[in-house]
Amino acid sequence: MTQDDGELDSLVRKRIRALRVAQGWSLEELATRARLSPSSLSRIENGQRRLALDQLVTLARALDTSLDQLVETDTDDVISNPMIDGAHSVMRWPIKADPGMTVMRQRMTDPPPDSPARLRAHPGREWLVVLSGTAVLLLGNRRFRVEANQAAEFPTMLPHAIGTAGGPCEILGIFDREARRGHNTEKARPETEPS
Repeated sequence: MTQDDGELDSLVRKRIRALRVAQGWSLEELATRARLSPSSLSRIENGQRRLALDQLVTLARALDTSLDQLVETDTDDVISNPMIDGAHSVMRWPIKADPGMTVMRQRMTDPPPDSPARLRAHPGREWLVVLSGTAVLLLGNRRFRVEANQAAEFPTMLPHAIGTAGGPCEILGIFDREARRGHNTEKARPETEPS
């Protein structure tokens, strides 16, 4: 066994224990789910028993994760820099583990549109948190004030728009692939085009 193998072995054992503890499970509870004895599971977590592939597969299932995630070691590419869209006051970061997801930070200075015809709908889901100021989320026929440190999550098939309430605000949003695509399409449209 090489030093790298020993480090991976130790990392996997720590992950098993950390995932068990995060679920709030005792050794007995995870052992039951994985069809192992509590003493065997304890020896696996403490490095006193060899890790077998079949046990890892069973433990991954019992912990509601995948074998790939349980043994993943790629941590070289941890930091990512934003792509900046100065025209729209937007910074975007792709999520490497899920290329369909994007994180976006945007400073907003305009109120939401006053015409329902300017609300947009498109496939997908969005989640956003207001970092500073107060945002106004128009969602169908409803109007929501979203204060600093509050979050909103909604399906984007509902006609929606977001703007500010009385002053600038800054939001951080997470968009799935369809929602991101819908926003990119909207930005490509001329402002005067009806929806």
